[in-house]
Amino acid sequence: MRTAKLEDMVKGWFIGDFEPSLCRTEDVEVAVKRYRRGDSEALHHHKVATEYTVIIAGRVAMNGVEYGAGDIVVMEPGEATDFACLEDGTVNVVVKLPGASDDKYPGGAP
Repeated sequence: MRTAKLEDMVKGWFIGDFEPSLCRTEDVEVAVKRYRRGDSEALHHHKVATEYTVIIAGRVAMNGVEYGAGDIVVMEPGEATDFACLEDGTVNVVVKLPGASDDKYPGGAP
């Protein structure tokens, strides 16, 4: 049995083609991400990966729509989103399939 600490991972990412990683693979990326109110990401899209975001706790806004605990948001390749955390203590699980390193592009898809 191996153990690790989430705080030792980069931005909560613990499975994927990066270091540190508990499973180094290009097949998938998995993260548990913790946010404070006001944390945000600019509009971006993926050309290859589908991104699944599960809101575990708190509230977020993506593309102007508010989501809360229990909501699952699926962004297909070419769909763009921004992100804003609306509440301290927000926790998301994010899965990117496939892992597709360097597949984050600014703005909307061309």
